[in-house]
Amino acid sequence: MFHHSKDLQFNARVSRPDPAFANILLEQFGGENGELAAAMQYFTQAFGAKQPHPDKYDMLMDIATEEFSHLEIVGATIQMLLKGVNGELKDAADASEIMQVLDGKAAKENIIHAALSANPQFPIITGGGPTLRNSMGIPWCASYIHSNGDLTVDLRSNLASESRAKLVYEHLMKFTDDPYVKETLSFLMTREVAHYKMFEAALETIQPNFPPGVLQADPRFTQQYFNLSPSQSVRGPWNEGEMPAMGKQWEYVSDPLSHIAETEGLSIPGDDLAEELEETEKINLQMSKIRSEEVKQSEPDGVAQWSSYTADALK
Repeated sequence: MFHHSKDLQFNARVSRPDPAFANILLEQFGGENGELAAAMQYFTQAFGAKQPHPDKYDMLMDIATEEFSHLEIVGATIQMLLKGVNGELKDAADASEIMQVLDGKAAKENIIHAALSANPQFPIITGGGPTLRNSMGIPWCASYIHSNGDLTVDLRSNLASESRAKLVYEHLMKFTDDPYVKETLSFLMTREVAHYKMFEAALETIQPNFPPGVLQADPRFTQQYFNLSPSQSVRGPWNEGEMPAMGKQWEYVSDPLSHIAETEGLSIPGDDLAEELEETEKINLQMSKIRSEEVKQSEPDGVAQWSSYTADALK
């Protein structure tokens, strides 16, 4: 159940209309890295987490709801940036604040032209309001959502989503000199960082959480780094020394073509891998049982009911 407060989470303000910036700010309203995409992603993920991970369900719903609040802030900011561009412009523009700044018919035509130039949909389709499209006019799409039914995968998707959203706000701040708008963007950017740390902390409470999913990596193909650009070979912690959190050493394959030929397409395993392959299969069976039981044990027998309506829950 959602409850709406008419007060914004953050005191969004603008100094003056700016249709051009309103258009690029649509990226965070109807774009793939925007607030609606984040809200719907976490909202969707939460359903699958409800039974096996009720604590993560609570977190995902809280953050999803905050993202809806951020969508409201972005929408309100766009609306304020489009002040004067509305269905009553021709009749009421002379009395509007922007006409006091620009003065007269020419000014009236200027703001219409500015809106048309920034995004024709502002004055023609939306009547001077936000639209669920990105800055290029592409409609919001559910394919922006990543929800895979495994919380370790979903939380990693969320880390990437928050990272991208943070970067978009960082870029947006370069295209406005309005101090109030910058302040709003800074708030929204910072909340992306906060959400990142929340998801990171939640992921750490699920152990083991690597590799993502259930099945372990095949030890025959885990350690090789194929040097596929031999003319400019570079070594680093991604191809030499110990693999992070794996307890194994990277195997640097300097001549991939010869290696593939010698191993008949990697079909000839090393002599020392038989025991590890057997152990991997045991872990696969064990993890499959654990993950399956997590879900089965959390699902009640008989009639399924999503909520428990108690007096304590209403406080």
